[in-house]
Amino acid sequence: MRVGFGYDVHRFCKDRPLILGGVRIPYEYGLLGHSDADVLIHALMDSMLGACALGDIGKHFPDTDEQYRGIDSTILLRHVAALIAQNGYTLCNADITLIAQQPKLSAYIDRMRETLADILHAELDKISIKATTEEHLGFTGRLEGIKCCSVCLLEQNGGNS
Repeated sequence: MRVGFGYDVHRFCKDRPLILGGVRIPYEYGLLGHSDADVLIHALMDSMLGACALGDIGKHFPDTDEQYRGIDSTILLRHVAALIAQNGYTLCNADITLIAQQPKLSAYIDRMRETLADILHAELDKISIKATTEEHLGFTGRLEGIKCCSVCLLEQNGGNS
């Protein structure tokens, strides 16, 4: 078994949709990034890649490569899931925490979990997503952006480590 940790952060910006966990969230700001800036999926991918010692998303999807400009992060997650499988691993579970003062995210968490479980061909109970604030502290508390942390556990196919 292997454990991976992922972290990502994106700043708010005008004139972009807010996409988290592959779900469009109604909000006055979106997140700034080369892709769709889905901070949740980016943290999850980094945790999965890290568990297999395959680098990070910047290595696989560099922001200097125009083919990734504005790309839907669910497409990138499918690619990472395939890489993990090619390396002989299966996702056991992922535990993800979104840190955002605004918007309130509880109404969207179930859809995010369902979206990720579908992409990863995982049971719903293997995907945990939580949202919290930082009590108005730091850049998230000042409504400058959103950050996300992800921990995942991968198991070698066949159950051998």
